[in-house]
Amino acid sequence: MRISEDLAAELVATANELADVARSATLSYFRSRTLLAENKETRRFDPVTAADRLSEERMRSILGHRRPQDGVLGEEFGATEGTSGLTWVLDPIDGTRSYMSGTPTWGVLISVRDAMGPLYGIIDQPYIGERFEGGLGRAQMTGPLGQSALAVRDTRPLTEATLFTTFPEVGTPEEGAAFRRVADKARLVRYGTDCYAYALIAAGQIDLVIEAGLKAYDVQAPIAVIEAAGGVVTDWHGNPVWDGGQVIAAASRELHAEALALLKG
Repeated sequence: MRISEDLAAELVATANELADVARSATLSYFRSRTLLAENKETRRFDPVTAADRLSEERMRSILGHRRPQDGVLGEEFGATEGTSGLTWVLDPIDGTRSYMSGTPTWGVLISVRDAMGPLYGIIDQPYIGERFEGGLGRAQMTGPLGQSALAVRDTRPLTEATLFTTFPEVGTPEEGAAFRRVADKARLVRYGTDCYAYALIAAGQIDLVIEAGLKAYDVQAPIAVIEAAGGVVTDWHGNPVWDGGQVIAAASRELHAEALALLKG
């Protein structure tokens, strides 16, 4: 859909207000010794906390006032249909395991999309105070060192690349084997940073993120931010990955193609 300058400014302002209230909500519980987590699944530990729910509730409240015509898809409270053709996709805490462990690598993910995919996204790390924005003509970060433009690294081969993923097992055994084909050729492999790894691609600090089993709310904000910074995000077959699944994010098309060939085997 066509986005006017006025609408773009309204969407950016709304997204930043959502990020502000999510910061307050998440920091009110972070590193609390009394924080409790419930398990959402039976086969593995998939925690949710009061902070997750409060963060999403506060963001939805703002959207209800500022953008009631838009749809909302959130991790904790599901989907609400809209009439505008725009949908807000919210992950109130991406990396709840990290959050409840006290590590500052979790984040809040906020994006707005139309039928063609994400238009604009924010990756926000409340504790560090870093915010990464991409889309609608913006590609920037703000943090303790001030504001700077986002731009991916220069092209480099896989043998010189830094690769991140969240879980060492990377999904199914088959998906894990595919990941290791790439990891075996990378210069450096690191684990466990959740959405913060995608922000590091956009900031020009690392080169690749490869994951599996993601949901739409895990990936839509990173797509917007990384593409605005000049990077590439697809599934493991090179197709759009707006709804999640197997995700590969790369700083350059050349590196993306090299890693994709190994993932395909």
